Amino acid sequence: MNEDTIAALSTPAGMGAISVIRISGPEALQIAGKVFISPSGKSLSAAATHTAHFGTVMDGDSAIDEVIATVFRAPKSFTGEDTVEFSCHGSVFIQQQMLQLLVRRGARMAMAGEFTKRAFLNGRMDLSQAEAVADLIESESYASHATAMNQMRGGYSGKIASLKNSLTDFAALLELELDFSDQDVEFADRTRLTALVHEIKSLTRSLADSFSVGNAIKNGIPVSIIGAPNVGKSTLLNALLGEEKAIVSHIPGTTRDSIEDRITISGLSFRFIDTAGLRDTDDFVEKIGIERTYKKIDEASVIIYLLDAGRVSASDMDTVTGLKKKYQDKHFIVAANKSDEYGGDFFDSFSDVLMISALTGDGLDELREKIVGFVNIGDVSDRIIVTNARHYEALVNACSSLENVEAGLSNGFSADLLAVDVRDAISHLGEITGDISSDDILGVIFSRFCIGK
Repeated sequence: MNEDTIAALSTPAGMGAISVIRISGPEALQIAGKVFISPSGKSLSAAATHTAHFGTVMDGDSAIDEVIATVFRAPKSFTGEDTVEFSCHGSVFIQQQMLQLLVRRGARMAMAGEFTKRAFLNGRMDLSQAEAVADLIESESYASHATAMNQMRGGYSGKIASLKNSLTDFAALLELELDFSDQDVEFADRTRLTALVHEIKSLTRSLADSFSVGNAIKNGIPVSIIGAPNVGKSTLLNALLGEEKAIVSHIPGTTRDSIEDRITISGLSFRFIDTAGLRDTDDFVEKIGIERTYKKIDEASVIIYLLDAGRVSASDMDTVTGLKKKYQDKHFIVAANKSDEYGGDFFDSFSDVLMISALTGDGLDELREKIVGFVNIGDVSDRIIVTNARHYEALVNACSSLENVEAGLSNGFSADLLAVDVRDAISHLGEITGDISSDDILGVIFSRFCIGK
């Protein structure tokens, strides 16, 4: 149980219509009551939980602001502690004055993620749910929002708990065998244990494998725009983003480094990357940019190879063929830009070339449809998808331990050896939900949060 009371601004910093200042801890009601004056004269310390009260925050004889104070009594609050939230006007001056006043009355300023950390420590949520809160705040698309909501509501935690419970039951039987080792008694049926371990390993592996989808949902699906200099890559990026993000110039080699930004298409987040033009050059800096272009191609899930419809040649198509062969594991789109200037028949024999104009917008809707069509995520609202690299690592380690158990069973290992690997698997799964965690790990996790959460 925390002995101190913390306070912080829970809405974004800066001026707005409304700001919310949160105070949580054993003295939250008392500290809030010292500064809040109700027209009825009723003290906040006597207020019922989940009630809102109009009044004035006073610093001595000076009124700071008229506010709404919302009271949440332990344990029925976000943190599991007594909590008061002041909804005040969004002046930066008012925010500062109120926070300084609360500190003078006995609170201290909260650290990053401390409210959510207290919720975890007080049993209001497990660690995976706490991390989902941060993911929910950062969500920029329907898919990332739905995945975070599912995890925060405990769908993921329930699955992990089920796997752990099944392993724990058999671990107990193995431990029981050790207690009666002198009697040569076998409590854990090896056939059943083998089947169970195989099933749990398959489920654990399936969760780990979902990380590739989850990582794309969380961080955006990378799309590299590549091609020769001056084909309109930067213009295309700007057109897709709807803003002048990249510098557009008729001078070849203007883009010398990768430029990227995110947009949401059909509920999915994509990271579009404008790269340096591919060509032979003696310019040292441009060469570095081209090298980075190839690195971005390696990282991409989707490649858009852009041609200039007005000055395309057979060698350009040979380049396309070579790149398609080299990057067979990636989705490839060939787009001929500047279609508004095209009047020939060169592309008549290339059915897979998409005609577009980044300048006029022609063909961009079809381009977006092609990009989305490559992504087969499906409905994520009720699916368990791993989006956290820490969870992925724990699942991979759990799988490794379970593989050791399988090998031990097939080789007739004794209960004491099997029990070691079973306990390791349980431990790795426990790292996900926070059943097993260190203060250092918790510090890293909650440092990702904003101050007021």
